[in-house]
Amino acid sequence: MVIERAPLEDELGDVLEKAMRLAGLGEAALAARADVDAARLSDALDYRPDFSADELRRLAAALGLNEIGLAALAAGRYPLPEIAGLPCCLYPLRTPHGVGVANAYLVADCPQAHALLFDTGADTALLRRVWPARIKTVDAIFITHAETEHLGGLAGVLAANPGVPVYAPTEAAVPGARPLDEGVAVVVAGFAVRAWSTPGHAAAHNCYEVRATRAPAGAPLLVSGDLLFAGSAGGCYFSAPLLRAGLRRLFAELPDDTVVAPGHGPLTTLGHERQFNPFVG
Repeated sequence: MVIERAPLEDELGDVLEKAMRLAGLGEAALAARADVDAARLSDALDYRPDFSADELRRLAAALGLNEIGLAALAAGRYPLPEIAGLPCCLYPLRTPHGVGVANAYLVADCPQAHALLFDTGADTALLRRVWPARIKTVDAIFITHAETEHLGGLAGVLAANPGVPVYAPTEAAVPGARPLDEGVAVVVAGFAVRAWSTPGHAAAHNCYEVRATRAPAGAPLLVSGDLLFAGSAGGCYFSAPLLRAGLRRLFAELPDDTVVAPGHGPLTTLGHERQFNPFVG
């Protein structure tokens, strides 16, 4: 059982900015709709928030956000759940990228020294620094989407594991990768990995639902890439409606005990985010 200590990917200003993009609202329009001072909103977007509880309530209503989660972010007290119930070992590989951190993950049958790798970080050398000594080889690599911080270490991992299959979203720019379409499952090294096609942040983006074949009733793992974070969601750089649809699908079709392993920020669970995530308003 683990309570995550990794920092959140987004602060209040990030969430407001993403929500404005999803809603198609500019600063002036949101300030008018929520009846908040435009200068105070600008300060919040610049990471200097100073809203009252009533102002946060009005902002949440104007943007269709979860008021509880938005207020928790504003107070710097967004809660994180205990992580438990996975019938496997999960190794988060957190490496610096720009001003933040990008996550890759190893998933293994706990007694084994081989694993599945989800995303590869931005740089092979950085990935090696956080690589667990126990894991010697990789059985397969799954890429959520073709952005540098999730793909940059691929060549180095392949050099150390020649011939290992790489899977990626259909139409993603990942050389040599085998495309995984919506609903297609791959069974490898004791795990069934099902692709969820979730464009929105990017034109080609997959989440991966991972279940241990020896414990099919155990809690599933969802490697969510840049769709869903603890306390936030990915930026809608390709399509806001598709990103919203992807989020709705996850919460409609996966159980609350699903452990969410996002592309940035700490681990969480689907049930926890259903209760607190601002974008599940």
